[in-house]
Amino acid sequence: MASLLEAMSEKIVILPIHGIGGISKTTFARLIYNDPKFNCYSQVWVHVSQRFDSNKIYKSIILQLSGKEGLANECKMIHSRLKKLLCGKKILIVLDDLWEDNQFLLLELKDMLYHDDSNITILVTTRSELIAERICTNLQPHKILPLTNNMCWDLIKQRSGFKDRNDKEQLMGIGWEIAKKCGGVALAALSLGFTLRPMNFHEWMKVKDSDIWNEPVSKDLFLPNHVLASLMLSYSYMSPCLKPCFTYCATFPKGHNIVKDDLIYQWIALDFVKPTKLLSNMELCERYIVQLLGLSFFQQPVSPKTSEAYYKQATFFTMHDLVHDLAISLLGNNILDQSKQEAN
Repeated sequence: MASLLEAMSEKIVILPIHGIGGISKTTFARLIYNDPKFNCYSQVWVHVSQRFDSNKIYKSIILQLSGKEGLANECKMIHSRLKKLLCGKKILIVLDDLWEDNQFLLLELKDMLYHDDSNITILVTTRSELIAERICTNLQPHKILPLTNNMCWDLIKQRSGFKDRNDKEQLMGIGWEIAKKCGGVALAALSLGFTLRPMNFHEWMKVKDSDIWNEPVSKDLFLPNHVLASLMLSYSYMSPCLKPCFTYCATFPKGHNIVKDDLIYQWIALDFVKPTKLLSNMELCERYIVQLLGLSFFQQPVSPKTSEAYYKQATFFTMHDLVHDLAISLLGNNILDQSKQEAN
């Protein structure tokens, strides 16, 4: 915040935030976005993701600044409307999860978001140090460092209800070994901590010694394998009824704000939810939502900037990109298994 405030006399300030997947770059950006010092700013949050589409980015900014969908599809009209909306304002823009490293496209993006009569502050989150260096202006990129093993262990203890357990002494060494496997990634520690909560000593041992830790889960240069391994472990201990509800969420695009009630009705319509004598469909779905939030498989998104009453009243969730990747891989396997059965 100190660096940003010092640089705000400039017409445009870009602060890139970079680090490996799951390291909490988006959480860090959200803290700045919600800081009271930006209360007088018009605010925009755009999830960019791997497929870079500049017009889609500009249209999202136009929608959030004006509250209206841009009807124009021609580049010139989009650019003209964007420039008018940027004029004479203080604006904070977050470009979350940027993957594009083409220097010319990044320069074009910076030029489009610049205006002589405005003060524009842009936060960019990315896994790539190269992209961070190419997009930055007068501020040095900020690198999010991994958590220490002690920090991961603290997160696991919080999520697993460790302090209230009677077998703390037995679990201490096992928990420490599990924490070291999180690779300093908060998402891994939070998810595993919640998974460990109902487990006994032997189940903690099974998590620690699981073969999943040694599987080659990801070829992503910016993502250590143990991060997706920890999420896969959490998935493997889900109840059988919750698993299809989770993998179904892969059908939503990355960064999509999922409407809670819509999702519940879709789960029920697809017959994923089986009522019991004690719990109705809706009550079971509410429990599933709580579990997915506890696992950090669902997260609270930045509130949509829109004047529509529906969006103001609705409850939204979003999925971390790594969680979405997990759901995609699991859904793909399910499709393959189903195809094999049909062929036989």
